Amino acid sequence: MLIRQLQDTAADAEAVRAIAASAFHATEGMAPDTPAGAPAARAQRLAGTRHLVRTDPGGCWIAEQGGTAVGAALSMRREGVWILALFAVLPSARGEDAGRLLLERAAEHGRGCLRGLLCASPSPAAARRYRQAGFTLHPAMRLTGTVDRSGLLDPGDIPVHPGSAVHTHLLDSVDRRTRGSAHGPDHAFMLAHYDELLIADSLAGSGYCYRDGGAVRLLAATSKRIATRLLREALARVPDGEEALVEFLTAEQEWAVDVGLEVGLSLDTRGYLAVRGMRPPAPYLPNGAFL
Repeated sequence: MLIRQLQDTAADAEAVRAIAASAFHATEGMAPDTPAGAPAARAQRLAGTRHLVRTDPGGCWIAEQGGTAVGAALSMRREGVWILALFAVLPSARGEDAGRLLLERAAEHGRGCLRGLLCASPSPAAARRYRQAGFTLHPAMRLTGTVDRSGLLDPGDIPVHPGSAVHTHLLDSVDRRTRGSAHGPDHAFMLAHYDELLIADSLAGSGYCYRDGGAVRLLAATSKRIATRLLREALARVPDGEEALVEFLTAEQEWAVDVGLEVGLSLDTRGYLAVRGMRPPAPYLPNGAFL
């Protein structure tokens, strides 16, 4: 078994994508690239892998056996928080130490970080591994379905407007308030690859939300009132005919559950938000890759 650092190449990025697709198909019955948006989702995943290799080369590893890539782990450090962005091993390589060795290498990148975050799949094996690594597992919910626009109540007096790179300092400030660390360079990636950034900044507080198609990719705010306003605005902007998706809602995010139910979305459980040395950020809707 060879464990090596990922390189910033198209070949390595494609190897990681293929591993994740196969691993998640085996454990969850579906591939991470959805049929409706497969080309765009694939390109975004490839770009995301290369982004992390550039920002955190010491946190990105791949396992090879007999010249074939069989597992990968992508992790990053953001101001004292270690984040596991991806961990996947092919079914054929499980039980061969690939998973253990990959996590050990990725965890070394987080040495000295007192806090940790990750979004875990529903896999029982993954839950066991993360719990053994000291993470507290918070069962997560998700909202899916077609937005009933009649359920979008009057937004009130909190203005929301499009954001851009000029708002980076505001974004990082809200990040620090909610999760204890800024996203830093990850905002540049999200601005380049997601459909829009929404900003709320008033005397009542501040917050932001990334929307990509029907998916709410990340939301952070200094109050539930701001967060609720941003989520309503993001769901109102979901294109006609597209399914809405809001993931990794823990019990602390009941404000988001209420908004989703009011606009006709369906609620179910899926996976975990896992934290170490911290409480789940709130009000906050994490990004599966960048938390």
